[in-house]
Amino acid sequence: MAAWRALKAVLVDLSGTLHIEDSAVPGAQEALKRLRSAPVTIRFVTNTTKECKRDLLERLTKLGFDITENEIFTSLTAARNLLEQKRVRPLLLVDDKALPDFTGIATDDPNAVVVGLAPEHFHYEMMNRAFRLILDGAPLIAIHKARYFKKKDGLALGPGPFVAGLEYATDTKATVVGKPEKTFFLEALRGTDCAPEDAVMIGDDCRDDVGGAQNAGMRGILVRTGKYRPADEGKISPAPYLTCENFPEAVEHILERLL
Repeated sequence: MAAWRALKAVLVDLSGTLHIEDSAVPGAQEALKRLRSAPVTIRFVTNTTKECKRDLLERLTKLGFDITENEIFTSLTAARNLLEQKRVRPLLLVDDKALPDFTGIATDDPNAVVVGLAPEHFHYEMMNRAFRLILDGAPLIAIHKARYFKKKDGLALGPGPFVAGLEYATDTKATVVGKPEKTFFLEALRGTDCAPEDAVMIGDDCRDDVGGAQNAGMRGILVRTGKYRPADEGKISPAPYLTCENFPEAVEHILERLL
């Protein structure tokens, strides 16, 4: 591996890394406080489409995390940016709680399809509507293609299988805006005066968090919480820079080895 420079930025995944629904990962709040004492920029990067940024921040604050809204970069933000660039009117297959992040985006007479995590919309009639729009030329935009995520009662299907179904049925390819896309990680670093090789990503998803970050030139630390499953380390090449039990252990490594 190439010689790394001193660390300047830490990107942190949220769901599965700092918290699982309304429960914090043990010790994560105190670990974040310790990380803030280091001379690094911190950004929280998430593929969540279950809620808007405002509600997400409120959830994290209630759990005792010291985070500000401008530190959070979401795949919903990236999707909105793309919609504005393309000047299209989307059929939004996202959770109703995520809709505030699309305020001002016209959705009448849709000519694009946007898919996030939206269990209440993943039924035949709605998927068929999306299918017909895509056949008529509407671009398919995937906020992300995660296979699954962690809930309190176990793993649950992510939007990836539904995006893949639309791709298969329409013989088209979705534009993906969230992790693991290289552009997502580079956008998250925008304004930090930090190059990818000066950054590390901490997350529970080996492909989307760690693999995506490493493909963008960063180091990736995989944590064994959230959606992590044994042997995930072997699912990407190169392997994660490091695998830790949890976020506090990852912070300990950063403070001791990377500064």
